Amino acid sequence: MAEDVLDERTRQTLFAVVESYINKLEPVGSRFVTKRYSFGFSSATIRNIMADLEEYGFLSQPHISAGRVPTDKGYRFYVDSIFDKGVGSPLISDSDTDKDLSVGQDEAIFEFLCQFTRNFARKLRGMKNDTNKMFFEVTNTLSSMSNYISIAIPPKTEHTTLNRIDFIKHKEDKAVAILLTNEGIVKNKMLKVDSRLTQEDLNRIAEYLNSEYSGYTIDEIKRVLFKRIKQEKMMWDDLISKAIKIYEQAMSFAGEDIFISGIYDVMNLPDFSDISKLKEVAGAIKDKHLMLRFLNELLNAKGVQVLIGRENSDRQLKNLSIVASTYKEGDRPIGVIALIGPTRMHYSKAIYMVDTIAKCISKTFEQ
Repeated sequence: MAEDVLDERTRQTLFAVVESYINKLEPVGSRFVTKRYSFGFSSATIRNIMADLEEYGFLSQPHISAGRVPTDKGYRFYVDSIFDKGVGSPLISDSDTDKDLSVGQDEAIFEFLCQFTRNFARKLRGMKNDTNKMFFEVTNTLSSMSNYISIAIPPKTEHTTLNRIDFIKHKEDKAVAILLTNEGIVKNKMLKVDSRLTQEDLNRIAEYLNSEYSGYTIDEIKRVLFKRIKQEKMMWDDLISKAIKIYEQAMSFAGEDIFISGIYDVMNLPDFSDISKLKEVAGAIKDKHLMLRFLNELLNAKGVQVLIGRENSDRQLKNLSIVASTYKEGDRPIGVIALIGPTRMHYSKAIYMVDTIAKCISKTFEQ
């Protein structure tokens, strides 16, 4: 049974099982679905539909006498339907559902998140010039509201625009470069310089670079410098020659920042009561290089991305789901935020949170 030929009755049953399992982490039986959802189907009909869904890979049955649980394929169909219908729209109509289930809860959650978003956007604007503080706030807020792990990659230096650069003489042949971007990122680095350069010379070099390259992205500046250096036999003013060599050094910042919050929160989820699973999750999240590589792959993706279980490219993430989104400066993606949790994730809430907070960050950088 292909996804596109599931009839409405079968879809409703699948959504009911997924939502019920998300809410209570227990295999879902046909009797439970019949009692809690007013579909008008008999328990036997629901049981047959669930058996079909298991046969075609949307559900699985942990034990013969147990109910069913969603597979990665079942969650994927559910998540795709969230995007098709619109985040916050119930997948099962109010008239067909017990109000105690997720539809009523979602309405309250989304109403709260709308109000929260307006307040949070104002809060971020006050932190625009301190990106460390901003992304510490973003990850802590996301993790505390979701009980999942939140991760943020702040704007990569290469994708930010130069505000100004300054050089301070440190020792005879050393100087400190201090870089400030328009996105509020501050970087500093020790450089090796010609011992004959004075502080006045360094000031003149900084003035030249700021007047020549301010407003360009670091990546653009690198390309311009490389092109100028490649031009053979080009005669430069001595100051410009020294400025380009010093700036080339200053732009080679090592390492990347990453903000992570909520590791201890996720430990309290019943999904990770098995200590071996918990160790696997902790190991994956603490692997900074894995997280950076994975999230950087999403930097050019459009909209919110959801990766479920084995859809993740790294085996360490096969028991986890990831909801991620880029944030932008204008049309240019400059960083990524994400929520990481069990495959039994409250997807509609997670998607809404990541999407709206990514938009808050984007607006902050645009203003």
